[in-house]
Amino acid sequence: MNSYYMDKLEILKDIFGAQHVVLSDDHLVVDGRRYPIVDDVIITLEPSQIPHAIKVRLTESLEKDVERVPFAADIQSTFAREWETFPDILPEHKSEFEQYFDLVNVDELRGKRIADLGCGIGRWSYFIQEISRELVLVDFSEAIFVARRNLRQASQSVFVMADVQQLPFRDDFADFILCLGVLHHLPVNALSAVRQISHLAPRMLIYLYSALDGRPMHYRLLLGPMNVVRRLVCNVQNTIFRALFTWLATCLLYLPFIGLGYIARLFGLSRFVPMFDFYHGKSLRRIRQDAYDRFFTRIEQRFNRTQIQILENVFDRITVSDQIPMWHFLCERGINDRTHPQS
Repeated sequence: MNSYYMDKLEILKDIFGAQHVVLSDDHLVVDGRRYPIVDDVIITLEPSQIPHAIKVRLTESLEKDVERVPFAADIQSTFAREWETFPDILPEHKSEFEQYFDLVNVDELRGKRIADLGCGIGRWSYFIQEISRELVLVDFSEAIFVARRNLRQASQSVFVMADVQQLPFRDDFADFILCLGVLHHLPVNALSAVRQISHLAPRMLIYLYSALDGRPMHYRLLLGPMNVVRRLVCNVQNTIFRALFTWLATCLLYLPFIGLGYIARLFGLSRFVPMFDFYHGKSLRRIRQDAYDRFFTRIEQRFNRTQIQILENVFDRITVSDQIPMWHFLCERGINDRTHPQS
């Protein structure tokens, strides 16, 4: 029997809302549905969505399936390559975590089950692993295996390779969900995706790219050419090209703006310099990772604050932070009715 999940059968049964869970060395059976396990990662993707490198490691053949939701294999591949290239939890990730969680009393999450959807390398879960009762980390790319390595000491964690649009979990399986920088890369409307996962937890922290509303006009003028370049280079798969381009973007775009921002700060004008507010003080490695993410991801959706507030027709309350990164927001339901199921 798989040693990692041997003591987590009741947790798995509760997460999946299952009557029966059976575990072996290389798979998990949930109410008759068989899920492979590779390096402690439970794979719930449909066969057509499983990357080739993982398929060849499976000990059994997979039945053909019909793709039931839009799925972007190139996005899956890009994020796998990004996080395999930049696998480390960096010191600045701690300050970024605090920026995202400005709307959340982190101490209130103590003893809760927390799910990180689109976890990447687990850089946000890393900072809450000690206070959570259980962590459920989910990613649709091979980054989930990097997350498994980064959280190897978090023995209360469950690792799932899954499509956020087809999660096999029960309603309110988690007390709190974070989904940061994920949904705007899906091949479906990101706000619709928020509605789709709204039943999975009573509180969710979401981050979607802003449409630069509230920013000076020159921010939006700069975004146009950057999008043109992104569309031209995102389909180039050559590893050497991607590495060189990431360095060029860092040195010729990000660093000059950061330098200009330091000069502008002497006159109290740094808020008018694109990129400075988020990237000043960051390491070269952190900036390169964001440059890779920015230019090699084909799908990029952006939303203004008003569009996000419309989600109040699904949740009892939407709280949008005025701070960077924009826009991150807290979705809450059951505020006036605390009778919903608790995990």
